[in-house]
Amino acid sequence: MKNKLKESILEKRNLLSKGEILEKSGKIHDNLFNLQQYKKSKIIMFFVSFNSEVDTHSMIREALKDKTVVVPKVVHHEIEPSVIIDFDNLIPGKFGIPEPIEIMKIAYKNIDLVLVPGIVFDRQGHRIGYGFGYYDKFLAKVHKAVKIGLAFDFQVVDNIPRETHDIAVDFVVTEKGVVECGMNS
Repeated sequence: MKNKLKESILEKRNLLSKGEILEKSGKIHDNLFNLQQYKKSKIIMFFVSFNSEVDTHSMIREALKDKTVVVPKVVHHEIEPSVIIDFDNLIPGKFGIPEPIEIMKIAYKNIDLVLVPGIVFDRQGHRIGYGFGYYDKFLAKVHKAVKIGLAFDFQVVDNIPRETHDIAVDFVVTEKGVVECGMNS
């Protein structure tokens, strides 16, 4: 069931035009940047979007003006958070996703907010990712950080099967608003 759901949502997401992605991502940007948890955060970890994901590139550029921005670099099948100063210095890394050339280390405990990619999210904050487990391993290390999934509205469903190692997000921000994820499952 998990794979069928993942495939159907991914197929739908891949049918979005670049224009639709940018338009919806603009609304997601506004909803995220107006969120109190975002405004209060000083050190934010963004994922660097690729393909049909919510476009985070303009969000990262804007956040760099007044926040400390961290992005993932994949090292030995693990996410290493790295501070960046300039978005344009990123180069294609694992899976062709832009990442820093070298890691500028930051302590996990200093990260206030983590933006999490996913293919499907449910209203309890569980997610289906690409299946490599990178984010679940990483999220287990940033206990105090607020975790926010970024997704298009059709990527949010009522319920998805979850596994014991899954780490839920606290919110999912879509173009239609913010889903506060209750731990009521």
